[in-house]
Order: sequence, then C-alpha cells, then structure tokens
Amino acid sequence: MDGATAPLSDKPPLDLLIASPRGFCAGVDRAIRIVELSIEKYGAPVYVRHEIVHNRHVVEALKAKGAIFVEELDEVPDGVPVVFSAHGVPKAVPHKAAERGLDYIDATCPLVSKVHRQAERLVDAGRHILFIGHRGHPEVVGTFGQVPPGAMTLVETSEDAEKVTPADPTALAFLTQTTLSVDDTADIVATLKRRFPAIQTQRGEDICYATSNRQAAVKEIAGQCDALLVIGSPNSSNSVRLVEVASRAGARAKLIECAGELDLSWLKGVRTLGLSAGASAPDLLLRELIGRLRRHFTVREREMEGQAETMVFKLPRALAPA
Repeated sequence: MDGATAPLSDKPPLDLLIASPRGFCAGVDRAIRIVELSIEKYGAPVYVRHEIVHNRHVVEALKAKGAIFVEELDEVPDGVPVVFSAHGVPKAVPHKAAERGLDYIDATCPLVSKVHRQAERLVDAGRHILFIGHRGHPEVVGTFGQVPPGAMTLVETSEDAEKVTPADPTALAFLTQTTLSVDDTADIVATLKRRFPAIQTQRGEDICYATSNRQAAVKEIAGQCDALLVIGSPNSSNSVRLVEVASRAGARAKLIECAGELDLSWLKGVRTLGLSAGASAPDLLLRELIGRLRRHFTVREREMEGQAETMVFKLPRALAPA
C-alpha cells in the first residue's frame, strides 16, 4: 500500500489512571506466606480458621495447594495444624486449640495484634473502650474477644457516637478497626472527643498504614476520572471503603472481584478510568482487568505516584528460616 497510512484503531480510547499504592499489604503478604510455609512444613492438609484474607481468588489458590478453610475450631480434626487468619481471633480460640493439643500458627496481622494489646492495657487501667468498627467483622470479633465481656462498646457511626451512654464518662478510651474509612473515623472520633473530653486517645493511628495510603491514592485520582473501579471482594472492608472514598470524591465508583465481573456497558461514555485494588487483592487480577480492557479499547496506562511502602513483617518463629 504505497503512500497509504496505517488504518487507525476502531477501538475507542481509554486512559487508565492506576492508583499507587494498591493491592497486597505487608500483613496480607505475611498471612498468605504463613499458610504456604505451613503446608510445606507439615504437609497437606493444613486447616485455616476463617478466610486467611478476604479474597476469593487467594483462598481458592491456597485450597489448590492443600489448605482447608473452616469457620470454627470444632471443624478441625485432631492431630492436624491450624492457622488463624490475618483478622485475629478471640483469646478463647488459641486456648481451646492448646487444650486439644493442636499445632497452631497465628497469622494475625501485627497491626491488629497491636490493637489487641492496647485493648488489654486500657481495660487493665480501668478504662471502658468505645471501639469504632463494623459489627460482625472478624477483626472486631477478635478484638472484643481479648477483654472481658462488657469492657468494650461498639460504635459504628457518628449517630452511635452521639447516643452512646457509658457508665463513667471520665474513664473512657477509644480504639478502631484497622480497615475503616479515615474520614468517617475522624468524624466519629471528633464526636466522641466533644461529648467526652476526658476520653483517652492513642499516640499512634489504629487505622493501618495500608488502608490510609490506599484511600489517599484513590482520593488523588478520583477527581481526574470519569469512573473508577476497585478490585476486591465484597466482604473485604478495606476494598469497600475504597469505593466509598472514590464516590465521596466525586467519581462514579464500583467494586468488582475480577475482570469477568465487569459489565462493559458500565463504561459507556468513560474516557478516563481510575483503577485500584484492595489490600487483599493480588495484582494479577488488576493485570487481567487491564488485559480485558485492551481487547475493547485503545488503552493508555498511567501509573500514579504515591506513598512508597517498605513495611515487612516477620514470620512466626516456627516458620522462620533457620
């Protein structure tokens, strides 16, 4: 074709703004590695109480390697090892495992364990804890299980913070779930401080670095996008919070578990699409989504600059390299 120009693509253009950081955090990396190393050490099957992290694809991959997931310790046979999930468990669970003589490995994220220890110290000091979190979430259940019944009260919303009536307003403290909305939590904390000026606050931040960083990264790009997709499971608190953050920042936002879940009609009229992933979502799922988008659009990727993450958590001593 002398003198002819190459035909232009008939696929519509789509600019991708890819949030950074996104995907796996240090606690998730550690928890998954604990299950893998436990299988290597003990052989399959290794039982895991509750989903090790809230991501179906991670769970299925570990099942294929020899992990068996159960909800309660009663489902674990005698004589086999059991791993406790990254969300943490009530104190009664490892005590029961020890009574049965089970080998157990605790994959609780160290930042969740830190909240557990704070709860114990505050209760020992005579403080009643107002715990900011979501009812029924495994992390909340695990944290409440660190202290005697009645030592903590759950506060889910600013409305709860306005209504809560502790017996002694002068002997209070608050703690939070690690995967909450930073902005929502700030509003709740402000209400508690206004109502209970003597409430004890923590020196550090309970909401984990990964949750905060991923929310900040989504905020950064939300205003530049026509729409934004978050990859993560619907039972993943930090993933759901990313969608909420994007929506509040003005983006039309949606949570999907994988590329196949996306209805392409949702992208009608979208020229700039933001992408992020929850802290328990493997980057492979993001690449699969981009691959699918490339089949339908002329894609241009732009990786955004964000907070660098260098955190690495040590493995349990039983699984650490010799």
